[in-house]
Amino acid sequence: MKNREKTEEKILEAVRSIVESEGFEKLGINTIALKANVSKMLIYRYFGGLEGLIVKFVMQKDYWANADTIMINSQCVKDSIIKMFRNQIDQMRNDVILRRLYRWELSCYNTNIDQLRTKREENGCELIKMISTLTGCPNTEVASLASILSASISYLTLIEDQCPTYNGICLQTDGGWNQIMQGVEIIVDLWIKSIHK
Repeated sequence: MKNREKTEEKILEAVRSIVESEGFEKLGINTIALKANVSKMLIYRYFGGLEGLIVKFVMQKDYWANADTIMINSQCVKDSIIKMFRNQIDQMRNDVILRRLYRWELSCYNTNIDQLRTKREENGCELIKMISTLTGCPNTEVASLASILSASISYLTLIEDQCPTYNGICLQTDGGWNQIMQGVEIIVDLWIKSIHK
């Protein structure tokens, strides 16, 4: 089992290296096998093919698929929520490879991608349930707010390379993203205040 884990890590590292240096377009079983110094059959055996391998790679790095309810501090729910969205921005902005793979995910559908989306959904619903319990708000309200904010952040980070400005905000600067984060904080703050009226 240890050898398999090491080999899987080597293959996943080859994916990262190829996407980083040559772009997603160059990602193929032959290229990955050569870079990782393994046989193509091994990649099919361990991951079921290219799509399964890519999903495994994304699953390891995906923010919401790996988010844990431990992130929510019951004493300061508002700050915990804000921190979660700030972390999402940081991860998406600082990981070019992840952004490229998210774009790929949006362009196709298969059972492997469905597995990734299911994992995200499970974690997201768990976080929503916890925040709902701590704030006394219905799950539907928390889910709506979380969906709007997380989808907005995902969209803006994914278009940052091709669209430098959005509504007058420069997406390619820290200042622009600080402005967006201030907007997130205002929304979360107003929502928390509306609960305690």
